[in-house]
Amino acid sequence: MKIRLLLALVGLAFGFALTGFAQQTNTPDQQTSEQLNALVKKGDEAYNKNDASAVAALYTKDAVLLTDRGPINGRAAIEKWYADLFKQFHISNRLSKADEFHFVSAADQEVWSTGEWSETLQNKKGGPKIQVKGYWAAIKVRDGGVWKERLETWNVTPDSPAPAPAK
Repeated sequence: MKIRLLLALVGLAFGFALTGFAQQTNTPDQQTSEQLNALVKKGDEAYNKNDASAVAALYTKDAVLLTDRGPINGRAAIEKWYADLFKQFHISNRLSKADEFHFVSAADQEVWSTGEWSETLQNKKGGPKIQVKGYWAAIKVRDGGVWKERLETWNVTPDSPAPAPAK
């Protein structure tokens, strides 16, 4: 009788523990979320200044930027890629918004996230300013106690087609 009661109590305790683990999320606390959102904001500021070295400083040394033209490997190559971009285009009104951040590992040193971005783009040879927007996905890591981009990819979404005329 006592063994059955003991087993029942152990079973209940185990069940409550599993329920507690199942309810835990892998999202960062408020302070970490603020640090990660500050990284996103720093990126917008660097883009709006058209500052390739400031953009590249947000990446780890071994980061990969996956563009529509292929991968760019390493911070130095990322800086060159942005320097070349900023020679051709002036970017302004850059605004990025992150969705939730999610820890990749139990050590809370890596997160993945997705979000959306928009900006005004103008060819430096002239032409109209155009609004572009898209979505991004990234893995961010703590690098020397500071959050940085390890992997980032993005897309540009096409403009919505004009609605069909009413019949």
